[in-house]
Amino acid sequence: MSCGDKTQYVTIETDYGTMKAELYNTTPIHRDNFMKLIKEGFYDDLLFHRIIDGFMIQGGDPQSREAAPGQRLGTGGPGYTLDAEIGAPHFKGTLAAARTGGASNPDKKSSGSQFYIVDGTPQTDATLDRFQTQKGIQYNESQREKYKTLGGTPMLDQDYTVFGELVSGMDVLDKIAAVQKDASDRPVEDVKMKIRLSK
Repeated sequence: MSCGDKTQYVTIETDYGTMKAELYNTTPIHRDNFMKLIKEGFYDDLLFHRIIDGFMIQGGDPQSREAAPGQRLGTGGPGYTLDAEIGAPHFKGTLAAARTGGASNPDKKSSGSQFYIVDGTPQTDATLDRFQTQKGIQYNESQREKYKTLGGTPMLDQDYTVFGELVSGMDVLDKIAAVQKDASDRPVEDVKMKIRLSK
């Protein structure tokens, strides 16, 4: 179900507004899987169940549909994982695949459905230098500039697959990131999503 070199867009509709994202053709496994689930209506009425202001908003757990208040979420998925396609940086507004961490997932395989949108904060050259040394990354000048002005979460680079980025709706991301959360980082009032393929 590859879409070749044509750029694919999706819209993520919420009560706080709509975000539009471009999916990367450099991550075809994640792109095609995301499109497949969207066509099936998989994401309709799922929640952004984990939100950390200044870090990210996460959703895509099928157990979040009709979830009771206070129910712990974050372990559900479609029953499969995806091979990692790690490379793109975690700038603010990028879409990335969630995954289980630690020794149980040495290949950094992604969740089949859970994803997060990076909120992040502006970075300094010193911070980027530190992550370059720690992770063996080489940021080019435009990437550095983007991290310093737009912001992001470079601590996640080389550990998770980034497969898209917002092209509009950054204000919606900010509104969702700022909602009131409980002790488990779940919004007190549900933040539901509907995702559609777009042009």
